[in-house]
Amino acid sequence: MFRRFWNYLKALLTGKFEEVADPKIQIEQAIAEARSQHRRLRETAASVIANQKKAQMDLDRAMEDLEKLNRNTQQAVLMASEAEQSGNSKRTVELTQTAEAFANQLITKEQEVDTLKAMVLSSTRATEQAKAAVTQNAQQLQARVAERQKLLSQLDQAKMAEQMNRAMESMSAEVGQDVPTLDEVRSKIETRLARAQGTTELERESVQGRMLEVEQAAAASQAAARLSEIRSKLGIEAPAAAEASGNQTAGAAADSAAPAPAEPAASEPSPDTSEASG
Repeated sequence: MFRRFWNYLKALLTGKFEEVADPKIQIEQAIAEARSQHRRLRETAASVIANQKKAQMDLDRAMEDLEKLNRNTQQAVLMASEAEQSGNSKRTVELTQTAEAFANQLITKEQEVDTLKAMVLSSTRATEQAKAAVTQNAQQLQARVAERQKLLSQLDQAKMAEQMNRAMESMSAEVGQDVPTLDEVRSKIETRLARAQGTTELERESVQGRMLEVEQAAAASQAAARLSEIRSKLGIEAPAAAEASGNQTAGAAADSAAPAPAEPAASEPSPDTSEASG
C-alpha cells in the first residue's frame, strides 16, 4: 500500500509540475543535458583513443626490444660457434649460455608483442567506434539545436494564439466581472437611444410639441415675408425655388394655424314641412 501510494504521489506531483512548468525552460534544460552528454561522450572517446595510442607506443617499443634481442641472440650464437671452432671450450659454454638467455628473453618478448598486437587491434576498433559515436552524437546535437529554434517559434505562436483566444473570450463573454464587455455597453447604448427616440416621439405628438411646430412655421413665414420685402425694395425678383419654398412654408403655417372646420349643424325642418306634417 505504501509503494502504491508513493507511486501515485510521484505521478500526481509529476503531473502538477508538467502543468506549471515553462516549456521554454524545459527546452533549454533538454539542450543543456544533450550538450552535457555529448561532452561526456567525447571524454570517454578521448580516453579510448588515448588507450589505443598508449598500446601502439608499447607495441612499437616492444618491437624494437624484440629486434634488439634477435640481434643479440644471433650474435651470441655466432660468437659461441667461433669459440667452438677455435677450441676454446670454456668460452663456448659461456657464450652458449648467453645465447640461451637471450633466446629466453626473445621468447618472452615475442609473447608480449603478440599480446600488445591484440590490444592495439582491439583498441583500434574501439577507437573507430568511439569516433563514429562522437560524430553521430554531434549530428544529433546539431539536429536538437535546430529543433530547439523550431520549438521556440512554435511556443511563441502558441502563446500568441492563447492570448488572442483569451482576448476574444473576454470580448464575446456575456457577463463581465471587473470590466464591462462590448455586448453590455452596446445594449446600454441601444437602450438609451430607444428611450430618447421614444421621448422625442411623445413630445412631437403632445400639445406643446404642436405649438412649437406652429411657432417655428410662423417664424419661417415671417422671415420669408421679410426677405420678399427686401427683394422688392431692391427691385430683385425672387427666384422660383425661394418663392415655392416660401409658399410651402406659408401654406404649412396657415394649415397649422387655421382652426379645424366646424361640423355642419343639424338642419331644422322648414315651416312648410312642419305644416305639412301637421
